[in-house]
Amino acid sequence: MLGLVIGDRAVPLTWTVEAGPANIGFAGQEAVLEQVRSWLPVGVSVLLLADRFYPSTDLFAWLHHHGWRYRLRLKGNLSVDPGFGDLVTTGELARGFMERYLSAVRLLASETPTNRGILQEPGHDESWIITMNCPPTRAAVRDYGNRWEIEPLFSDLKSRGFHLNATQLRAPDRLDHLLLMMALALYWCVRAGQEDADDHPTPLEKTLEQSDSNHWTFRKRARSALSWFKRGLRWLLRQFQIEQSLPPFYRMIMKN
Repeated sequence: MLGLVIGDRAVPLTWTVEAGPANIGFAGQEAVLEQVRSWLPVGVSVLLLADRFYPSTDLFAWLHHHGWRYRLRLKGNLSVDPGFGDLVTTGELARGFMERYLSAVRLLASETPTNRGILQEPGHDESWIITMNCPPTRAAVRDYGNRWEIEPLFSDLKSRGFHLNATQLRAPDRLDHLLLMMALALYWCVRAGQEDADDHPTPLEKTLEQSDSNHWTFRKRARSALSWFKRGLRWLLRQFQIEQSLPPFYRMIMKN
């Protein structure tokens, strides 16, 4: 699944469903990437964020060919030519370093050089090993943190929302169709929740509006606030249960 990061959330754009191992290979990834690329206006800047199962030599070639920027997290067992000494693994490059930056390394015997940033922040058991297209810096490594905005999306589809995992569907086409309905429903819930928060803010939301969004206390209180998705889902269910009209799926904008 590819999602678009908006604020502190991600919206599903497109996906593929197949029966088999979790790593679908580049052929499956390319179909999803090309679908999104076909929607983009010419010259738009894209930053692809992806987790540890994702990288391959074909992917790097595709990204460089189409000019997409990227921050991809790597597993620790991938073969790397760092440009000095012998071939090593990504884990060996990170061993003993809290912070390390390498330029023009070759991953997985790829002919396409990439840059590597390694960062292990205090209190974290594992390093972030991030490959990127730009000069490797601490700020570039931390760009990868924006990928976590897709995790609430997965939770909304599963345990915290629509309980996709409870359906036990095994037919890929049926699961694909169900995901489409869930993606549309998720958009509806988020929009309804956002509008309800604007029209009827809670005391906590009023406090957040008056707080410094960069301060740690804001982030702590924001985590306690109900997400727009959860708020919208509860509101729509309540409207349905008391037999009240539901809002339209999308808001019409009238122009003169």
